[in-house]
Amino acid sequence: MEKILDIIELIAYEKDLQVSVVSQVVKDAIIKMAKKEIDENIDYTVEEDPKERTFKLIHTIRVCEENDPKIEEDSTNFISISKAKTMDPDLKAGDEIKYELSLEDMSRNAVNLLFKDLEFNIQRTIENQLFEKFKSIVGKIITGVVIRVDESQNTYIEIDEIRAVLPVKNRIKGEKFVVGDTVSSILKHVGINKNGICLELSRTTPKMLEELLALEVPEIKDGEVVIAKSARIPGDRAKIALYSNNPKIDPIGASVGVKGVRINAVSKELNGENIDCIEYSEVPEIFISKALAPANIISIKIQPSEDENTPPKAIINIMSDQKSKAIGKNGINIRLASMLTGYDIELIEMASEKDSQDAQDKTLSKVGIDALESLFKQ
Repeated sequence: MEKILDIIELIAYEKDLQVSVVSQVVKDAIIKMAKKEIDENIDYTVEEDPKERTFKLIHTIRVCEENDPKIEEDSTNFISISKAKTMDPDLKAGDEIKYELSLEDMSRNAVNLLFKDLEFNIQRTIENQLFEKFKSIVGKIITGVVIRVDESQNTYIEIDEIRAVLPVKNRIKGEKFVVGDTVSSILKHVGINKNGICLELSRTTPKMLEELLALEVPEIKDGEVVIAKSARIPGDRAKIALYSNNPKIDPIGASVGVKGVRINAVSKELNGENIDCIEYSEVPEIFISKALAPANIISIKIQPSEDENTPPKAIINIMSDQKSKAIGKNGINIRLASMLTGYDIELIEMASEKDSQDAQDKTLSKVGIDALESLFKQ
């Protein structure tokens, strides 16, 4: 066991672990081995000897009062005061007697088992630390290098020597990756299976948009601008609702940036996805109205949900010439507005002023013709 502390420090450096963590793993392995080789009933401790740079295996016996039930229950680790005084007259109840046990007489098999146990537990410690590290950043952006793309177009990315998977369902429409590409994604899920730590990534979650904006917009990172809600149809279009508690800051302007430089950088990372920034409002009618932009609406009536499984409904009166704007290409605008606000949106089309005037002109024209016809008939 000579210079074992030097070995522990070397292992800690190579495995990027704290010295105290590796030291505890070694201590636990020594105690486990001693229970197998010497006596499983002994209360072992392992103490460091900084001067000799080694560990000492200690058997601690506690001194008890006469007739203490602990002595009968565990005579290996407890001793009566009368017996203790035969070894040292100065001992008293509550004192501890420590014996150093030699590890030099261990069998070769025991040494081999000790090192196998150390290797296993150090690897498990590394995996546990990595697991906790990744678990703490679920929902955050992580970056890695593509190492494989399978036949189903699932992309495998190496992150801190761990292979993560970006399933094709979590990839933005139109994206393709090749080995060697550097890819940023949201860490969606962390788990452990028989092969070790498994990571699932995503580039389609609205969280990806939010995290990218936080990287590009200092006001969001500092908390001056707050992302209230977001919704995406990955690869096509997204809407994000923002607000600021600082009246001097325009949340939309800050997020878009000068000449759109900030929002364009985010759009580029999302494969050209169009991003609409709107100002959040706690008033549902105002929020829904802003979410349906660029369409202009006349009025909104809110209907509460009938049960917890049904979203509330927003019945919206809108001019006929604004309906196509509200719906958007392939229904994208109204779908995003519904996703963003949480309301089921129903549009009720109303005739525009032009349509009303045309109808009135047709009616007057018909009245005039009917009047002429009646004159000729007379």
